[in-house]
Amino acid sequence: MTTSKAPLVLVDGSSYLYRAFHALPPLSTSRGQPTGAVRGVVSMLRKLLADYQPDQMAVVFDAKGKTFRDELFEQYKAQRPPMPDELRQQVEPLYNVIRSMGLPLIVEDGVEADDVIGTLARQASDEGQAVVISTGDKDMAQLVDDRITLVNTMSGTVLDPDAVVEKFGVGPELVIDLLALMGDKVDNIPGVPGVGEKTAVGLLQGIGSLQRIYDNLDRVPELPIRGAKSLPKKLEEHRDQAFLSYQLATIKLDCALNERVADLALAEPDREALKEQYRALEFRSWLEELLDGEDAAEEQHAAAQPATEYLAITEQKGLDAWIERIEVAPLFAFDLETTSLSYMQADIVGICLAVTAGEAAYIPLAHDYPGAPDQLDREAVLEQLRPLLEDADRPKLGQNLKYDMSVLARAGITLRGVAHDTMLQSYVLDSTATRHDMDSLALKYLGRGTIKYEEVAGKGVKQLTFNQVDLDSATAYAAEDADVTLQLHQTLWPRLQQHASLCRVYREIEMPLVPVLSRMERNGVLVDRKRLVGQSRELAESMQRVEQRAFEAAGGPFNLGSPKQIQEILYQRQGLPVLQKTPKGQPSTAESVLQELAVDYDLPRLILEHRGLSKLRSTYTDKLPRMIDPDTGRVHTSYHQAVAATGRLSSSDPNLQNIPVRTTEGRRIRKAFIAADGYRLLAADYSQVELRIMAHLSGDDTLRRAFAEGRDIHRATAAEVFGGEPEQVSDEQRRAAKAINFGLIYGMSAYGLARQLGVERGQAQDYVDRYFARFEGVRAYMDRTREQAREQGYVETAFGRRLYLPEINARNAQRRQYAERTAINAPMQGTAADIIKRAMIEVQTWLDQDEPDVLLVMQVHDELVFEVPTGETDAVADRVSRIMADAAELTVPLEVDVGVGDNWEEAH
Repeated sequence: MTTSKAPLVLVDGSSYLYRAFHALPPLSTSRGQPTGAVRGVVSMLRKLLADYQPDQMAVVFDAKGKTFRDELFEQYKAQRPPMPDELRQQVEPLYNVIRSMGLPLIVEDGVEADDVIGTLARQASDEGQAVVISTGDKDMAQLVDDRITLVNTMSGTVLDPDAVVEKFGVGPELVIDLLALMGDKVDNIPGVPGVGEKTAVGLLQGIGSLQRIYDNLDRVPELPIRGAKSLPKKLEEHRDQAFLSYQLATIKLDCALNERVADLALAEPDREALKEQYRALEFRSWLEELLDGEDAAEEQHAAAQPATEYLAITEQKGLDAWIERIEVAPLFAFDLETTSLSYMQADIVGICLAVTAGEAAYIPLAHDYPGAPDQLDREAVLEQLRPLLEDADRPKLGQNLKYDMSVLARAGITLRGVAHDTMLQSYVLDSTATRHDMDSLALKYLGRGTIKYEEVAGKGVKQLTFNQVDLDSATAYAAEDADVTLQLHQTLWPRLQQHASLCRVYREIEMPLVPVLSRMERNGVLVDRKRLVGQSRELAESMQRVEQRAFEAAGGPFNLGSPKQIQEILYQRQGLPVLQKTPKGQPSTAESVLQELAVDYDLPRLILEHRGLSKLRSTYTDKLPRMIDPDTGRVHTSYHQAVAATGRLSSSDPNLQNIPVRTTEGRRIRKAFIAADGYRLLAADYSQVELRIMAHLSGDDTLRRAFAEGRDIHRATAAEVFGGEPEQVSDEQRRAAKAINFGLIYGMSAYGLARQLGVERGQAQDYVDRYFARFEGVRAYMDRTREQAREQGYVETAFGRRLYLPEINARNAQRRQYAERTAINAPMQGTAADIIKRAMIEVQTWLDQDEPDVLLVMQVHDELVFEVPTGETDAVADRVSRIMADAAELTVPLEVDVGVGDNWEEAH
């Protein structure tokens, strides 16, 4: 009997190796050695050690070669692609690090890692010891009992017996039976064709185990399962396959292993070996942990890293010397420290400069706390720097330089020569790999932590503005910004240069867009304060009326913002059907569920209506008047280039992308966006741009021909799907065709289409089948794109922008299917984003040269909004539409709809 009080920790190394490889960016050393998977797995192991502090632990990997399951079923895991070369190169380095950490590592021939883990877990559990299995594999839920729990270190979820029931609908003792019925596509376990997860759970809940189901097939038709009457025949036909699947899904608990639980004690880490491995893999932050002061000095010499030297420049002589360095440098990093995150209100407190890694200067200009030292005059320094900052031939580097550009513009300086932005380098390299702020990038790509703002300025209501921060702390913080930015550029730019298409996206789209967005943000847009205040009052009155109707429908008052009360009224009091449950097994009140219920029931519809009105009021009509800039009288949003994975711009404070256009209330809010006196708003919107991109990417002749002939694409699609001539198409058929056209772009299933059209699923499937029969090129494109995504792990836009899909080969079907839908949609959405960005760059170039009085004031989805002098709207509309239509050379024409009005709603 073991005496250890700490749990035995067993790690499914193979599961995490693949997940880390696909979830993390393609990290590599300066010599090109891939390291992302090693870093990901070691990070998880370090977290497990910190969380559980085990005395015994093992990291288990699958061995090469076949196992007993391959003998049972030749096609077992047959569809799995071979290990990518970039991952294969990381296996041995990972094994070496694990061993050097003092962790037992097990690779057992003839059985899978699951079986090794199951055997060891059962041994420990039988001896009374708690066991934690770290895995992302759902199959292992069958091992859970009172002593064995699963933890997913990537998501943080923990599965005990109750949580298994909540997650799967059955207890651990029936997980094998569940897999035997529904199969597992990842492992190629066949299951019973036509039996999905819901049906399998219904069978197990209604009758019991797989054996009991087959012993009681006559009871199956009585179960409340869709298609229950036809199930016995399916089950009987595939009886042998079901029991074979049961064998394949069963984890062995009695493997003959070389190790027993008693052999799994942790050893002391081999610090010297770890140093060498971390040094070779360039894991700098972990290396620093191992080094004491003496070692650190030796390491700096060994790695030829420059000593960190951060200086505060408070005298003219020092400033002159740094300016001389900048004048001869091929590139310099530049950053501002300010009083505010708002580019329209921020004052410059100091300037950071760097030209060599490890060395940076901070020029304090406005620290005004009691006892602050003398500093150089801000206006004099800015004037001395103006020629450098405004020189278009002097390359500059920064992190999110759009902000600095706008702050300098407020100070009367036009920043030119912006050559590089590390935020955009990271974003173009891999938009999904990480957040693209400097702290995240430094940790991911340099392996170093950075000084956080809260560390020098405090938190909460007592947080200081930067001008109140003492000079020593400010220098360390600010100079580090410039230094880290320079080092990030030295790491990221060579990686980008390895991919010609990504370099083009970066240099021809993202970087030229920076000054365009800065200008558009500073232009701002006028809003009618009085109109918004009136709309807010009217929305409040509408909310009260809807609330009263909801109370009547519910049989009494309740809190419309309380999911718990809504759940009790809808499902217990009114007995509405439960369409979906929460992870805890409660009937869901999510918006998608309420939308489905709202088709047939009044109360869910009223709750949704109230939610929509409340959101409009709190987000826009109440908030927008408070966001009007006191100096300009306009609202100034912030546009973000490095947030949406597909390349789309997003906006915040306020978010202009989410103002509804299909509701009356949303359109009324757009009426509050107005033009200045003597001007009108002009809205230019790409027409059906993603469908046109689909025609271009798929090469479908029928779709291309419809666009080339200028036909109503939805009417043309309806004619193809339902037969007949376009002029004979009914409104209902056109509506269905429109739903199909846009639904396919976003990966909508036949079930989703059925819900949207209000028809039976079979009828919706028939529509989809007919569509693909007539538009064979679209189906071929979708199939081809999914396959390419699975093979290479990413998809591309027409301009070469990449979207990585770390879940495209995930074992979890839901995550994998979502990745597949994204793979189809992302090239279209991303190409549309690239097109409008290219259009914005060309339009702004034309405005700067020929139309300085015309302001680009908003970009929303596929639409650009301008403020145009009243007498120039026709000429501007003609030129803007031509520039936008020429922003890409597709095999179908791009069309632009242009409208003009006194407010945004009229123009749109």
